Amino acid sequence: MATRILTRVGRWRSFSRRELLKRVGGASAAAAVPVGMLLPVLRTEGPAALAAQTAAAPAREALETLTAAEAQTLEAITARLIPTDESGPGAAEARAAHYIDRALGGALSSSRDAYQSGLAAADRYAQTVKGAPFAKLAPQDQDAVLRDMERNAATGFSPDASTFFGLVLAHTIQGTFCDPYYGGNAGFAGWDLIGYPGVRLAVSADLQRLGGQPAPTHMSAYDYAMFSGRKPARASLAPGGGQHGD
Repeated sequence: MATRILTRVGRWRSFSRRELLKRVGGASAAAAVPVGMLLPVLRTEGPAALAAQTAAAPAREALETLTAAEAQTLEAITARLIPTDESGPGAAEARAAHYIDRALGGALSSSRDAYQSGLAAADRYAQTVKGAPFAKLAPQDQDAVLRDMERNAATGFSPDASTFFGLVLAHTIQGTFCDPYYGGNAGFAGWDLIGYPGVRLAVSADLQRLGGQPAPTHMSAYDYAMFSGRKPARASLAPGGGQHGD
């Protein structure tokens, strides 16, 4: 399936969705990718793709930082930035929004105010131009709002729409492809999507052969004894040592 990618210079290029995400994964499967390397994966879905996205949406985890309304908007945005289609899962299955919600109570706490104002602004703008809050819009209308945000045409954002768009995009990529310990990449959906087999502490002769495809380990790095002693406590994710639950 061809995927339309909106670039920062406003030109459209056509890639397969899996090819695009493999490029991202090749750069880094477990760390953040610079915002400029990937812009929203926007495509025109057929009925099968829309049905797959609806059917595959995972159950929500308990909120740790965001309000219910904020979480609903964020989940809808992340689901459009890396969407589900016939070729594989996206940010919804990887639970990227859960990663962001958890991290906003800890490592990303400096962005909490930006999310509070930005998500509210996204809903206001969607209501103004499309007649409903972002999460209630049809996918094509959600994409139109995101395009306006990316090119800084959307109003009501502080400091501006493109800054918030870039922030959410970067964190969506992190949440989709991070080590699952941090609350994203649920069920290793992100790693499986880009063909990343996971951490290996030894490489056999078979795995060193050209053309070989290692089987996925489906293990967090912190599942290995070598790293488990360095596993960051959940409390360390929150400033001042506050404990977050799963």
